[in-house]
Amino acid sequence: MNLFGVLQISGSALGAERLRAEVVTSNLANAETTRTVEGGPYQRRMVVFNSRGSSGFRMLLASGTMLAGERQAGGGVQVDEVLADPTPPQRRYEPGHPDADPAGYVAYPAINPVEEMVDLMGAQRAYELNASAVQAAKQMIQQSLQILK
Repeated sequence: MNLFGVLQISGSALGAERLRAEVVTSNLANAETTRTVEGGPYQRRMVVFNSRGSSGFRMLLASGTMLAGERQAGGGVQVDEVLADPTPPQRRYEPGHPDADPAGYVAYPAINPVEEMVDLMGAQRAYELNASAVQAAKQMIQQSLQILK
């Protein structure tokens, strides 16, 4: 794989992790939202990643080796979809709340702030890691150009 392939892969991961962080912060911001435009409480959302583009590694494992001239296609990561969490909402007894049902219960989103913060920290760390990989590839490209002068 060439250095520009590293930039492509890390760039796709940066975009995916940015979206993951946005979804997590949206979940945290709406943890107490009991009424949405769609009706009912906010539903937690989850990001689903998938590999993009290449089955080169899978082919490498199947064949045992790669030929000298054979190149792996650039891969990366892509966001497959953003899913709504099917977990039912939490019900709390609050008879004076404007969104309370006739029994006095209010439906709140099934969002655990601790779990969301762990997801946010994971997205942040993955983003930092990929930013470091981009920086390292950039330095290697600059050093290659200096050698070729």
